[in-house]
Amino acid sequence: MTKADLIEEVSRLAELTRKDSEVIVETIFDSIVRSLRVGDKIEIRGFGSFRTRQRNPRVGRNPKTGDRVEVPAKKIPFFKPSKELKDLVNTGAPGTAPPAVAPPSAPQP
Repeated sequence: MTKADLIEEVSRLAELTRKDSEVIVETIFDSIVRSLRVGDKIEIRGFGSFRTRQRNPRVGRNPKTGDRVEVPAKKIPFFKPSKELKDLVNTGAPGTAPPAVAPPSAPQP
């Protein structure tokens, strides 16, 4: 799904104009980015949480030349899905465990 697809879906489900839906989606994304920039954690119950993680400086290698390169410390965005989202992705129903896979049966003689 692309951002344009998401805007169309919001427009259709909320019965809003495409322009209004675009403003809503852009506002949500901008709010998430702004919060992450200042180091805040975003938690959306039933979906997951966004936060930043600190990467330490390290010595890397230029793959083309093989030269050593200093890679500075940096913050990276990190998403952790909620248990409910994991369950929905794996089974389609919230709060249920994934179906057990039966072992293959032996051929009948």
